[in-house]
Amino acid sequence: QVQLVESGGGLVQAGDSLRLSCAASGRTLSRIGVGWFRQAPGKEREFVAGVSWSGASSYYADSVKGRFTASRDNAKNTVYLQMNSLKPEDTAVYLCAAQVEKWGSRLLSEYQYWGQGTQVTVSS
Repeated sequence: QVQLVESGGGLVQAGDSLRLSCAASGRTLSRIGVGWFRQAPGKEREFVAGVSWSGASSYYADSVKGRFTASRDNAKNTVYLQMNSLKPEDTAVYLCAAQVEKWGSRLLSEYQYWGQGTQVTVSS
């Protein structure tokens, strides 16, 4: 079992930055791929970013590429999402998710564990 808790959300203005954290417990994050997803009101949950087991590789949705950076610190059992140049359309609940013995997926169905999410609101 892996428990995930997100933090770092808040209300910011367009152009600002935020760093989200996803703290894991229950087991270490080794050999666990972590993804970030978001869900805006009335919309489906969508993939945002993911990071490999070591953190050496990351991948992004086109809508955030160049603005968001996913990283991880396995010693702290924590994954991060640095969000720069935020836009009003980035407003959503952001969730982290874990997939065991795998990484690289953009599909919700391939993640076994989910956090509760943290709200990010970007005003124009």
